[in-house]
Amino acid sequence: MPTVPRPRPGADRDVLTLAWLARVLERACTDVTLPQYRLLALIVRGEERARDLAERLALTRPTVSATIDTLVDRGLLERTTVDTDRRAVRLTITAHGRDAMLAAELGMRARLDEVLAAVDDADVVRAGLEQLAAGLAASAAAAKAAKAVAPEPASAPAST
Repeated sequence: MPTVPRPRPGADRDVLTLAWLARVLERACTDVTLPQYRLLALIVRGEERARDLAERLALTRPTVSATIDTLVDRGLLERTTVDTDRRAVRLTITAHGRDAMLAAELGMRARLDEVLAAVDDADVVRAGLEQLAAGLAASAAAAKAAKAVAPEPASAPAST
């Protein structure tokens, strides 16, 4: 088995490894970028509002809106208005968008499988990834709960 490059003193091996893996997966995407894939995947799972997408992706609303604009322009997403709220917009993935998302998933899966084939015990890594996913979900739920109970900022008293 090849030796793992040693990080410079002070560098965090776990963080570097995850960043390296993210780059490997990003290069495997052909029709969409990794951030576009993440956005499409959330929309397929039921997220529809830019505000919610921005929160889940840890991005600003303008960044998410620009990405949505790009995906709509490319025919990967459609915007429709919500009958009960004319200000709200529903995002739905198109057939072309599903194809692009599937191509990205297949490319990333192939690269990940190549990496896993080179480790001593791929099952241990898969179990670790499941635990990491559970930890991320728990962390996101805790952050959402904390945000829900945070007091609203006090407004300035009205002047008379």
